[in-house]
Amino acid sequence: MRPLFALLALLALHASPCTHSAAPSSEHPHVLVILADDQGWGDLSLHGNQNLDTPALDRLAAEGAQFENFYVQPVCSPTRAEFLTGRYYPRSGVYSTGAGGERIDADEQLISEVFRDAGYATGAFGKWHNGTQAPYHPNTRGFDEYYGFTSGHWGSYFDAQLDHNGRMVASSGYLPDTLTSAALEFIEEQQKRGRPSFTYLALPTPHSPMQTTDEDWARFQGKKLTSLATEPQKEDHQHTRASLAMVENIDQNVARIFARIRELDIEENTIVVYFTDNGPNGDRYNSAMRGKKGSTDEGGVRSPLFIRYPQAIPAATTIETIAGSIDLLPTLVQLAKIPHTPKQPLDGISLAPALQGRPDWQAPQRLLYSYWSGQVSARSQDYRLDSAGRLYHIPTDRGQLHDLAPSKPDLAAALQAAATNWKEALLTPDAVNPQRPLTIGYAGLAVTQLPARDAQWSGNIKRSAKWPNCSYLTDWTSDADRITFHAHVGQAGAYRATLLYTAPPSAIGTTITLAAAGQQTSAPIQKAHTPPAYGRERDRVDRTQNGESYVKDFAPLALGTLELHPGPVTVELKTTGNAPPQTLEFRMLLLEHSN
Repeated sequence: MRPLFALLALLALHASPCTHSAAPSSEHPHVLVILADDQGWGDLSLHGNQNLDTPALDRLAAEGAQFENFYVQPVCSPTRAEFLTGRYYPRSGVYSTGAGGERIDADEQLISEVFRDAGYATGAFGKWHNGTQAPYHPNTRGFDEYYGFTSGHWGSYFDAQLDHNGRMVASSGYLPDTLTSAALEFIEEQQKRGRPSFTYLALPTPHSPMQTTDEDWARFQGKKLTSLATEPQKEDHQHTRASLAMVENIDQNVARIFARIRELDIEENTIVVYFTDNGPNGDRYNSAMRGKKGSTDEGGVRSPLFIRYPQAIPAATTIETIAGSIDLLPTLVQLAKIPHTPKQPLDGISLAPALQGRPDWQAPQRLLYSYWSGQVSARSQDYRLDSAGRLYHIPTDRGQLHDLAPSKPDLAAALQAAATNWKEALLTPDAVNPQRPLTIGYAGLAVTQLPARDAQWSGNIKRSAKWPNCSYLTDWTSDADRITFHAHVGQAGAYRATLLYTAPPSAIGTTITLAAAGQQTSAPIQKAHTPPAYGRERDRVDRTQNGESYVKDFAPLALGTLELHPGPVTVELKTTGNAPPQTLEFRMLLLEHSN
């Protein structure tokens, strides 16, 4: 096995220098982190895409620092976990994007907790995707305020049902606009109180469903595309048009943010960060790079990163040093000048000295790792070893066309050994699939949400679509059918149970029973509820092609109260008197602690 120092020496021999600029810093800035969902490097006019116009994002880059070599992970929740913890995502218990694998271990220290403990007001708005129940919910992870959805994506971007501090509420309008407004209101309120704010605005677009406002769509419907995908024969132009319309909407919201912080007279003292969580969610223009969402190649993990902070970062700063989502926590902590003693060793480093142009700072020789679905890739300052062992000189071959492994066997072997060691060290059996049950009644939330996506089921029951997220269970037609949750109770007490359901008139009188810990409580269906599925009328691309569910508005049924005690528990739902064609549908079980 090649020692680490030998690998670093090899890298140094093949490395090119990195440059950066200078400026001073200030105390107690507001911090606003904007994260787009499924937007690729190429989805910006700044990066050569002639299909759209993103003046606000281009301005954000021009007025601060832009990173040329910033890397995230290939999919959503892993990248979010790395931003929140400063650590590679397998260390934090994240191993997938659903079925509990998206949750960050409760003993991890999150960036929200660091800023909160330093006196900041903390708010998260939008897609969370790192846990639904306490202690994984944002309100139990250092965020004073939360408004958004906790699953991987949401089924409707118009007048959506959202989670507000643990309770479901109805929103109004187009979701990215609504979330931006809520984040700005939060910042303004903290400014009035004289308190610095840490705000995480996790916009849900351009992730599917491909829903846009009519105004945004009017600019793209039928538009001829001139900047095309790396493999143009694979491009779905309708999907691309919808994606770009959604990105232009993001740009409009970034313009709104600039206007509002200027009105509040905090523009000079606000750190604004913008990045994305993975490569594009489709084959479209991506600066001729190989790969998209889900890939460990450049096109799947290279993300824009813009950081604007006029008091510390000069305009037109370009950072060539490789950086990753793991670096954001230490970088922002240092820029904000707040104390931080990590509870666990960080994988990331602070890039504040590079942003501030400190002459005594030099980019370290290090590797960044991308991992998903068994594939690992290693990136040095100048080279990428892909998951198949091929070696590319990225400054001259961003498209990964020329394999240099045969001509540089020592370097390829050293990078391969490093990637193998990283994988073996981090991807232990517990990290790949830790045995963590769902949680009920943990401190911090009065209501535990047990959605259909987290359930197990048997009999005739089916899920409304392939992907869990905001799906529901349907074809609940027999008393032999079961819906089950395996969980762990955190606090003893009485729990009031409410079921969200649909039922035809023929199902009136059917009794639904909730059983747990040797107890049960029941209630009959007294009212039919047959809402239509919606979403199709707003979609610009048929979502069923991607296996995604439409949504419905479900009715509540009070099931009564169960007394639960701390420890493992199996929660089961069944019926009495249910028979075809009395098809019930299940969306969620809510358990509200009496205290």
